[in-house]
Amino acid sequence: MKTNQTTIHQPKFKTNTLLIQSIIGLIVIALVGYFGSFLAHSSQKLTLYLLTGVALGYILTRSTFGFAGGVKKIYVTGFGGLSRALIIMFAITMIGMIGIHWYAAANGAVPAFMAEAGDTIIPGSKSVNTLSIATIAGGFIFGIGMIMAGACASGTLTDIGEGATRAMIVLPFFVLGTAPGELVRYKIHDSALGKFSTTMYLPHTFGFIGALLVSLFALLLLYILVNKYEAFRKKEGFYEEELFAHDEKAIEAKRNYKFFSYETYHKFFIERWSFLTGAILLAVMFIFIVNTTGSSWGVTSAFSRWDVAFLQNLGFEFNSPAFTSILEDVNNGLLNHNGTIRNIGIIFGSLIALLLAGKFKFNFKYSVKDAFIYAGGGLIMGFGARCAGGCNIGALFSAICNFSLAGWGFTVALILGGIVGLKLFEGRLNIIPPNRHRR
Repeated sequence: MKTNQTTIHQPKFKTNTLLIQSIIGLIVIALVGYFGSFLAHSSQKLTLYLLTGVALGYILTRSTFGFAGGVKKIYVTGFGGLSRALIIMFAITMIGMIGIHWYAAANGAVPAFMAEAGDTIIPGSKSVNTLSIATIAGGFIFGIGMIMAGACASGTLTDIGEGATRAMIVLPFFVLGTAPGELVRYKIHDSALGKFSTTMYLPHTFGFIGALLVSLFALLLLYILVNKYEAFRKKEGFYEEELFAHDEKAIEAKRNYKFFSYETYHKFFIERWSFLTGAILLAVMFIFIVNTTGSSWGVTSAFSRWDVAFLQNLGFEFNSPAFTSILEDVNNGLLNHNGTIRNIGIIFGSLIALLLAGKFKFNFKYSVKDAFIYAGGGLIMGFGARCAGGCNIGALFSAICNFSLAGWGFTVALILGGIVGLKLFEGRLNIIPPNRHRR
């Protein structure tokens, strides 16, 4: 019987690397603690956002969990493990969120899009977005961009923390694309095209139990589809199961095991977590974020603030109502913006995960042509995300788990865009292998 355990003997040079990087990791943790205490002088909430960001980044990296990979991995390899984990994560989060929504509504709270002055808002319901042409177009464009860039918004942040210089190219262009996306979304909603839109909160249509059952049924259909496609790829003969690297596997327990040993350190900080473990922990973190802040997890709204702040310094003016709330946050200072602090935390969390595992290294394995494609992917990803009102986190994860129909529209558009991106760039970009029939 095969197990996922192994016997690992650490070469001396790897032991030295682990020692040095783990010390640096502890220094980074201390710096994060200092930064958190500094933020606490302004607001305890900022410290909370920083620490939740660190936790998210750590979980994403430790489990090699990515939202873009839910489309890319199964298309390229036929392996559906990450896609199934994403679906399970959505299901767990929905079950947690329906209780939060139902309890709040029973006490008089209303969805954010219906709220008037003085109303209590259902926690997380700010993620109930409008389903419109902007949502579909933005989702499709974002899907193409994430394939070109090699990651979505959260993935770009974690990749930076992991030393992927590709992501360091992607991020500034991602940010630059957000302001135009904000403007286009506003223009679409304010035009005749805005009539072809709807804001549907599923509990209002199906009731709370019905909304949960409908949502879980949709996830079940996706789960079955993933399994059937995986079975097709196995039968076709083009299937590659993802295997853990040798040093990512659990170490076989010894009879003379001691707690203060390399085996213990490996278990706590090096052994890779499964996709399922990552999914469960991310679902817990999502619910924790809603319970502590009243809002869901989002990434790219902060990017819009960064973009406007940068362009303002270059002399650009933002007079459109699309930028009213953004300008308020920019004028209040980016380090006072909750989303900005959480995004910084995600980068730190990923960095800490790899340093403590002794695996941090910069990656420069790409050509100039690849770099241009990364930049283009970042640009259209930024545009698409803000045109749609969010990325894989805000417009998909947060939307469907807060029972917004718009989340499902974005999901379909994103998957289609991702498939188009894969077909356009397979074999033409270093991070996308050739079509399986040509390998």
